[in-house]
Amino acid sequence: MSRVIVLLLDSFGIGFADDAAKFGDAGADTLGHINEWCGKNRKDESGKPKYLSLPNMDTLGLGQAAEYSRGKKLLFPLSENERKLSGACGFASSISKGKDTLSGHWEMMGVPVRFDWGYFSAKENSFPAELLRKLVEDGSIPGVLGNKHASGTEIIKELGEEHCLTGKPIVYTSADSVLQIAAHEKAFGLERLYSLCQIAFKLVQPYRIARVIARPFVGDNAGNYVRTGNRHDYAVPAPEKTLLDILFESGGQVHAIGKIADIFAHRGISKHYPATGLESLFDTTIGAVKEAGDNSLIFANFVDFDSSYGHRRDVQGYAAGLEYIDKRLPELFAILEESDIALITADHGCDPTWSGSDHTREKIPALFFGKQVKPQLLPAMKTFSDIGQTLAFFLNLSLENGEVQDIFYQRRE
Repeated sequence: MSRVIVLLLDSFGIGFADDAAKFGDAGADTLGHINEWCGKNRKDESGKPKYLSLPNMDTLGLGQAAEYSRGKKLLFPLSENERKLSGACGFASSISKGKDTLSGHWEMMGVPVRFDWGYFSAKENSFPAELLRKLVEDGSIPGVLGNKHASGTEIIKELGEEHCLTGKPIVYTSADSVLQIAAHEKAFGLERLYSLCQIAFKLVQPYRIARVIARPFVGDNAGNYVRTGNRHDYAVPAPEKTLLDILFESGGQVHAIGKIADIFAHRGISKHYPATGLESLFDTTIGAVKEAGDNSLIFANFVDFDSSYGHRRDVQGYAAGLEYIDKRLPELFAILEESDIALITADHGCDPTWSGSDHTREKIPALFFGKQVKPQLLPAMKTFSDIGQTLAFFLNLSLENGEVQDIFYQRRE
């Protein structure tokens, strides 16, 4: 039985990339700054520092990978005692032109984004007038609100009440290649929001926009509006075959958990498992691992690290989320089969201590583990595709991009 399990902690960067200055991100360090913040600001009941505690990930080599990526040790230890390395650990850099979700996931699965996405760069009046005119006309809506760069949680506080009164959806963007539409699930209607996003997705294609995202929310007033788990991403498909496509077409199974199916435009997916929130996502991942047969990829995206903590610059929440996942890792360890390999990784950074609310250009961790994996510190990976090529090799497949990392006890033929 050959199965691959990927836990992608969305936005969990481990140090700014070599080209970070081009993105305004020189100095960004998601893990490093969370580690520092916890050591300096959190206290236990006795008043002693409460360090970021990730003993299981540390055993898999997170601390070593971070030191290699950053060029220096983390300020505070990730576990109380020195631990014997039990995985093959390292970091990877991106060669894609963007620092967005699609670029990170596609490159990891063998398709670097070598072209330029389109962006709505203007901070105010962000969208072309003709685009909004067509959206209003084709969507049969009375108009739109927003039309600017904004935090998704802040803009519903700002414009949610007006939206409910007027029926005008909230349309906004960010530094990513995206158009987002927020609407109240009851006042506007969830299916109506999805239909409007499908219209918008067609309209933004000439602008080379990667995604349109439906952002439903509920609540009675600006004080208690909250986004729900019914988010839906409408993404362009990868321009070439990814590992998901190749495995699926070869007769294998691809189990997509969380927003993975949306990211890959529901192509190369055998089964989609909707789930939101770290607890539900981890529960669903465990269930999928128990269910999946031979020749399978179980791929989970833990989006909360990005959407709930990174973009919102919530350091404490990010730290608590990491510690929650770390505490649950033994559940995964316990159900891995002899021939399984697993991976903890990310798609980009989103440093919660950084200015603004956008992603940060960072290196990502690559923590491989399983009984087939030889514990070691791996050489620096020059592209995320090295990760995908290594997984493909394990599944007796091959990608167009990336180099296989020598992580196995026995060379597979």
